This record gives sequence, C-alpha cells and structure tokens, in this order.
Amino acid sequence: MNSTINKHISLIGVPIDLGAEHRGVDMGPSAVRYARVREKLESLGYDIEDKGDILTSRPGSCFIDGTNLKYLDEIERVNTELCHMVAGEMEKGRFPLVLGGDHSIAIGTISGVLQHKKRLGVIWFDAHGDINTAETSPSGNIHGMPVAVSFGLGHERLTGVGGREAVLDPKKFVMIGIRDLDPGEKLLLKQLGVLVYTMHEIDMLGMARVMEEAIRIVSEDTDGVHVSFDMDVMDPLHAPGVGTPVFGGLTYRESHLAMELIAAANIVSSAEFVEINTVLDHRNQTAKVAVALMGSLLGERVL
Repeated sequence: MNSTINKHISLIGVPIDLGAEHRGVDMGPSAVRYARVREKLESLGYDIEDKGDILTSRPGSCFIDGTNLKYLDEIERVNTELCHMVAGEMEKGRFPLVLGGDHSIAIGTISGVLQHKKRLGVIWFDAHGDINTAETSPSGNIHGMPVAVSFGLGHERLTGVGGREAVLDPKKFVMIGIRDLDPGEKLLLKQLGVLVYTMHEIDMLGMARVMEEAIRIVSEDTDGVHVSFDMDVMDPLHAPGVGTPVFGGLTYRESHLAMELIAAANIVSSAEFVEINTVLDHRNQTAKVAVALMGSLLGERVL
C-alpha cells in the first residue's frame, strides 16, 4: 500500500449506459466486483467499504426538454446522486473509487470531488475528447460531454449538477491517449488551452516523459488530483470490452506505468474507471485489466 494515499476507500458503483451508444456498460460495476477488486485492494492493506450501486432506470423516451441530449433527465438524476455520495464519502475522510458505467458519470464524480477540492487537477485517460456540447455533438450521447461540463460548458442541467460553484481549470487538466476527436472538440480544446497528449506524442516522447509532465502540471498549485480512466484509452487488443474501441491505443504496460508513476508521485485523491462493456468483452478480460490498473494506481509493486 502507498502509505501517503488515503487508506480508507469507498467503492461506488454506477451501472448506467444511457450516456453511451451501446448497451452493456451498465454491467461494468458488477464485472469489476466479479474480478475481485475488493480482494485486490484489501491485499494491499486498504480498508474497503463497498457502498453498492446507485439505482438507475431506463426511461421509455430518449429525448426530452427540446434538446438533442439523450436521456437528460435520468443522467442528471444519477449524477446528482453520485455527486452527493462522492462528497459524503470525502466528508468522512474516505477516498472515492467510482466504478462505471459510461463516462457521463464523471459529471457527478468531479462535481462531488469539487465540493472538497476547489483547486482540483485531473488526468483524463481516454481515446476520445469527451468535450462536446449539445451544439457540437454529432450523436447527442452525454458520455461525450463530461469534460465540457466540468469546465462549466454545456446544458445548464448538467453544469448545475450538485449545485456546484467551482469548475475545473483547463490549465490543470491533462488528457492522455487521445486519438479520436470531433471537429468541435478540436476547436474547443485549442481555445481552452487544454494539454492533450495524443498517441502521437506518446509514441514520440514515451509514456514516462508524458506522465512526468502531466503529473507536474496537475499537482502544482492544486489541492487534489482526480484520475479518470476510460478503458477505451487502451488498445482493443488489451481491453476488448469497450463500446467505442479505437485501434492504436495504450499497451498494457504503458497503462500500468502511467498508474505506477501517479502512485509514486503521491498525488491521487479520487479516481474512476469507466466504459467496461461486458457484452463485448472476452471472459471478463477488460474488467480484470481495470482491477489490475487500480492496484497499480494505489501502490501495488512487483517488489
């Protein structure tokens, strides 16, 4: 166990797939538990409290409120509950480890963390930018919007989740593994000055240097660091069970090295792992990889 990371961890499951295009990620939390996440973290010396899953439902109608945002009502409700739960666990001095579910849940996770960490740094691992708004999204899928929401951009019912006043500073937000961006996302990322390490930069610089720079940026003048890990950041060869796979992603070892370097920096204060689609997986491989990465993030070492 990393002695400087909060040893009291609260697992929070969010079995929702309404923000995504394909069914299946709602079973992600169960898959991670089946892959023995609790046993893994307890073996590292952590005190684990599993808070169970936030209850979700699937509305009959996809569109409401005159927008192109799919399932806005339920996604707002679930993220509001998640926000309160994350904030409540942090109030008790615990480390929230959120199990998705699609990446729309980052809206609630980050909102909850911001209740306690006003100057939060974020490392965002993803194949995609997730910085669309209703105006730029080609699909209306909210799992492609949480980054924009975290900067205070987008539909007011999403940016208002948790009644938050704080928003993230784009200069303290680093994206890693990006290789698929919509035109509107490219423009907004440049306008905001978000540091993006695409797979090109990772190939050119190497993961060690990328992580050294990312860790320095998110940890300077911040009071906490959140890690948001979308399993599709990895190459589908290593993580086949994702809804939106993009070839040419992180290898198994690059992913572990990233987690190991974050652990060694003693900076992480909250985390989430998302987009595990059990319908598309092979023998729960992607969930098992996620659990292994959680171990590395929380200080597991070979020797």
